[in-house]
Amino acid sequence: MHIEELDIYRLRVPLRTPYRLSFGPVDAFDTVLIEMRDRHGHRGIGEATYLTGYTDETIVDSWALVQRLGHEYAGLEAGNILLRLQPHFIPAPFTATAFNTALEMAAGHPLLSVEQPVRAPVLGLLNAKESAAIETESLQLLARGFTTFKIKVGFDAAKDAAMVKRIQKIVNGRARLRLDANQGYSRDDACRFVRSLDPEGIELFEQPCAAGDWEAACAVARISPVPLMLDESIYGIDDIRRAAELNAARYIKVKLMKLGGLDRLARAIDTIRDCGMEPVLGNGVACEIGCWMEACIARGRINNAGEMNGFLKPMSPLLERPLKFDHGAIVLEPGYRPVLNSAALASCTLERFSFGA
Repeated sequence: MHIEELDIYRLRVPLRTPYRLSFGPVDAFDTVLIEMRDRHGHRGIGEATYLTGYTDETIVDSWALVQRLGHEYAGLEAGNILLRLQPHFIPAPFTATAFNTALEMAAGHPLLSVEQPVRAPVLGLLNAKESAAIETESLQLLARGFTTFKIKVGFDAAKDAAMVKRIQKIVNGRARLRLDANQGYSRDDACRFVRSLDPEGIELFEQPCAAGDWEAACAVARISPVPLMLDESIYGIDDIRRAAELNAARYIKVKLMKLGGLDRLARAIDTIRDCGMEPVLGNGVACEIGCWMEACIARGRINNAGEMNGFLKPMSPLLERPLKFDHGAIVLEPGYRPVLNSAALASCTLERFSFGA
C-alpha cells in the first residue's frame, strides 16, 4: 500500500460538561487526527487525544512531531512508514498510535471488519456528589441503559469515602460502581480510603497512587476489600507482567492510544488473561475514531463495561455518520467506516496541513 496523501489536524474539541479529574477539570479535548489515502482511494484515520497529567506527551511537542512525520511519510509504502515509526512507539506512543492505526484502517484490518450488528456496552460517568443530584443523575444514567457507573475520587480521602457511601445507598445495587482515583492519593490516603469502603456493589478501585509507585499499589492491594485496577501504570506488556508478578491488581485497563495499534492492543489483552488477570478496555478521553476502534477490539475479548465513552463527551460529533449509541452500548454496524465531517472539523480545527507524494 502506497500512501499518496496525508492530512493532519490539530483540534480543540469542546466538551458538553467539564470532565472532573483529580489533576484538574478538562473542558476540551486536545486531539490530533491523521488521515491517509492510498493511490486506490483507500482511507484510514488515526487519533491521538493528549491529556496532561496522564501521558508525558504534550499537545505542543506532539503536534511538532506529527508535522515532521507527516511530511516524511507522505509518498511512502506502508511497510516503510511502519519501519520508521518503530523508534516512536516508546517515547511517543499516542502519536505513533495515530499514524499506525490510520495505516491499519486504510489497509482494511480485519479487527475493524464487522459482519453483523454488535453491541459493545460502556459505562456511564456519575459526576454528582450530593444526595439529590446523585439520585437524579443515577436515574438518568439508568434510563440511558448504563449498568456500570464510574465515580471519580482521588481528591480528599475522607470526603470521597463519604460520597461513595451516599452513592451506594442511593444506587442500591441497580448498577455496578467503578471507582477511579487517577493517581490522586498518597499511599497513606489510599489505604485510609479503602479501609473505609463497604465492598457491596463496588466492582473495582482504579489507580489509587502515582503510576510509577508500585510499592504503594501493592500496599493498597493487600488491604483493599475491593479489587484494584491499574491504568496509568500500564504502557506495555512488561508493565502487565510486572503487575501480575507483584500481585498489584486483579484488573488491568488498556487503551489503544497507549499500546500503539490494533494488533498490539489485542496482544496486550491476551497477555493480561495469560497472567491470570482480567482486562478492561477503553478511553474516556477520546473522540469517535479511538472509541470506534476500541469497540471493535472489545468484541469477544472483553467481558465487562468498556470505558470507551469519550465520544459521548464532546458537544458535537466529528463524523458524517456519528458513532451509534443505544441503551448503554456502542452499536457496531456491518460495513461501517468513519468519514470526517468537514464542517464539524472546521469548527474545532486550530491547524491543518496536507502532504502529497
